[in-house]
Amino acid sequence: MLHTHINSKEKLLIHLFLHRITFLKFDEKNILAKRIQNLDDLNNLSLLQMQTLLNRELKVKEKWNPSENLRMAEIALNYCQKLDIQILLNQDLEYPELLRQIADPPYLLFCRGDINILADRCVSVVGTRRITPEGKNAAIEFAYSAVLDSCNVISGLANGADGFAHQGAIDAYFDYCEKGLDTMKLGKTIAVMPTSIDVITPASHKKLASQIIQSGGLLISEYEPGLPLAKWHFVGRNRIIAGLSPATLVVEAPAGSGALITADFALENGRDVFFHQVAFNQIAKEIDKLSKNELDKAFEQKKVSKFKKENTIEKYLEAGAPVIKDYKDYCQVLKEIPGKRAVEINQGELFKLD
Repeated sequence: MLHTHINSKEKLLIHLFLHRITFLKFDEKNILAKRIQNLDDLNNLSLLQMQTLLNRELKVKEKWNPSENLRMAEIALNYCQKLDIQILLNQDLEYPELLRQIADPPYLLFCRGDINILADRCVSVVGTRRITPEGKNAAIEFAYSAVLDSCNVISGLANGADGFAHQGAIDAYFDYCEKGLDTMKLGKTIAVMPTSIDVITPASHKKLASQIIQSGGLLISEYEPGLPLAKWHFVGRNRIIAGLSPATLVVEAPAGSGALITADFALENGRDVFFHQVAFNQIAKEIDKLSKNELDKAFEQKKVSKFKKENTIEKYLEAGAPVIKDYKDYCQVLKEIPGKRAVEINQGELFKLD
């Protein structure tokens, strides 16, 4: 049975139909949702009608076919029913308020697991796929401690720091189960996926995804079942990771990495960004130096943007991002006067190669 907070199949199809229109903005989809009454309206929804209702010109690269879009929405709905996937509309009470506040919120969220935990206290944990042994331990330990403190851990299910953050949260749950302790007050872990909700990537994380649900956590995606993976989905995933939390912790992240894109989204939306001190261990600094050299060459060849080249840890430290050593220290910084840690940071020492 499909679990959704949208009160009829017809209404659900209308929302799925609008969700699939990539050339519409979030607010525009909400405007159209109020004007469309039934499926006949969808079948006859021309570009001209949309332009009139939205009062702007729509530039569309591909031919607009409302009947085909409705057919694909029906296929997605059938998948959701078959796989017991929950659908959250941005107007639903269960839709996370923090996420609703970002510049470009997902119109719909597709979920597997316990959606009720979206309202609980949380922290996002991200980092590079090329993580060092120290970074691995830091991600696991931080997430483990956060969960013991009833704080949810949000990450992106990727290899490296993401996977270890999820694992730390899961380990806390299974340790409690093994000891016969009550797991109800534990935090959980939430994985934001770049793929459609029915596909796990990397494939090696299928067991991890299963354990996330088993431990009371949640898998979420803004992409409906059956939708092929696109490169830009990874950046889209990063904005959701940052948007779900008041704070994002970067474990390790060489220049130009996806984790720093997540940090940039966090800052854009007025959220806190923290760095773990392991980001400045010897191996991590050497990886960062190599990454900067690669980016410099790629920029000269016009293969990467200036933003990617200049998106470094130093940028965030200069903006006041604190450096913490563990979850307890993270909680302490939250209580301190904003900017106190930033004043104490000596960047020259942090980035010095021994």
